[in-house]
Amino acid sequence: MQNQLDKVKEKCLLCEKCSLCKTRTNIVFDDGFANSKLMLIGEAPGFYEDQQGKPFVGKAGQLLDKIFASVGLTRNEHVYICNTLKCRPPENRNPLPEEKEACWEYLKAQIDIIKPKIILLCGNVAVQSILPNIGGITKIRGKWYQGGDVVHGAKLMPIFHPSYLLRNDSREKGSPKWLMWQDIQEIKREYDKL
Repeated sequence: MQNQLDKVKEKCLLCEKCSLCKTRTNIVFDDGFANSKLMLIGEAPGFYEDQQGKPFVGKAGQLLDKIFASVGLTRNEHVYICNTLKCRPPENRNPLPEEKEACWEYLKAQIDIIKPKIILLCGNVAVQSILPNIGGITKIRGKWYQGGDVVHGAKLMPIFHPSYLLRNDSREKGSPKWLMWQDIQEIKREYDKL
């Protein structure tokens, strides 16, 4: 599995299919444990991710690690992490449709190699890439969706992006952080069934 991922990454390193290749510092391909149980798909690399070449390494990534740790999961042992885009959009703007299309080949290859049982769609961009026209993240987060052939029938759950949680610090019942706590417990229950 890792050998197959490395071949896709090598191709991605040479990619010039969109203009982001001119402004990237690094390709941000993946991180975590390549296994068939749990995959998290994020949106696009930010500044720190672009610098280090790994997804979710800034403050949002640190929060994501804490969220996983709260239910006994770690990226090194349980979660394969990748993004919709492999290059950072300038000023962390939302990806353009042509950029998402250019990167789809790599994301699809990651899904095809891993064949995850559960995919967490982290934020609106990831949701719209896999479940287009389904609605905004605030209405659909925390619900299970059955994926089709594109994701090998994986169970899909949209979740809040940790950067959104950093901007919404309340932990009161019904707040985004409180909802994320409910979601990660449900994800762990499903994970433990596999």
